[in-house]
Amino acid sequence: MVKIWREFERFRGKKEPCLTAIITTKGCRWRKCRMCSYWLESRNLGDEAIKEQVDIIFDRIDTKILKIFTSGSFFDEDEIPGQIRKYIAERAKEIGLEKIIVESRPEFISEEKLSDFEGLELEVGIGLESANDRIREICVNKGFSFSDFLSAAEKIRRMGFRVKCYLLLKPPYLSEMEAIRDVLESIEKVSHVADVVSINLTNVQKGTIVEKLWERKLYRPPWLWSAVEVIRKARGDMEIICDPVAGGKARGPHNCGRCDREFVSALKLFSVTQDRSVLNLDCECRYLWEKYLELEEIARIPLF
Repeated sequence: MVKIWREFERFRGKKEPCLTAIITTKGCRWRKCRMCSYWLESRNLGDEAIKEQVDIIFDRIDTKILKIFTSGSFFDEDEIPGQIRKYIAERAKEIGLEKIIVESRPEFISEEKLSDFEGLELEVGIGLESANDRIREICVNKGFSFSDFLSAAEKIRRMGFRVKCYLLLKPPYLSEMEAIRDVLESIEKVSHVADVVSINLTNVQKGTIVEKLWERKLYRPPWLWSAVEVIRKARGDMEIICDPVAGGKARGPHNCGRCDREFVSALKLFSVTQDRSVLNLDCECRYLWEKYLELEEIARIPLF
């Protein structure tokens, strides 16, 4: 049930090994975002089955960093009961874990729940997607406001923990250029409360509105060039990460096919080094990307 793999994470300015785990739970209770179907992998398991997954994780961990995700919100007690959340925090402290990374919608975040992790370096990811309330509601249907995000972020920071802000590059109904502008504007708006921004490139998941649009040739996943462009233009004092899910595949962010692997590798390397020089990439398809942006803008009736 639990999925576990090892990867790398940027920690205190260095590239460090990290254990990443996805626990099977009831999943996200919102289930209305236009691009997401992760909740389809959820199962209504009892507390003991969830605890068994946690024990498997801690039996295997050999790193000082742990990412522990569900298909929804770590602080939603309907997914992760309070006693299991406390158990995770206790186990982490017992083994001397230095950093733990989780995700949650803002409405489930409270200082009381966060206090379980005092003594650890906790990083809480929130899927804001866009700092523009209209884009977030119309294009993503996220179900909370920018002010809700800010309130949750301030609680996290008051407790001395880190805020990770997820921003979505190219939700449905935005052109490629509109999507680039929106992420850049969102980075500016969250820079005073977010310790790190994770740029998530939309991929086509089954059973979503994005898939229906994609099947009708009305949606193309973002170009990898667009992710590089955002990072190049973003403020230099912001820690930014980007790990393109399904990068290079038809349903994922891609360029021409010939350079996709190089771009995905470069974005992952940048994420752990913050060295923008690794994004000095080139391919003949840059011209196609530039023309795509230009022609799409000419033909488009702006929504925002």
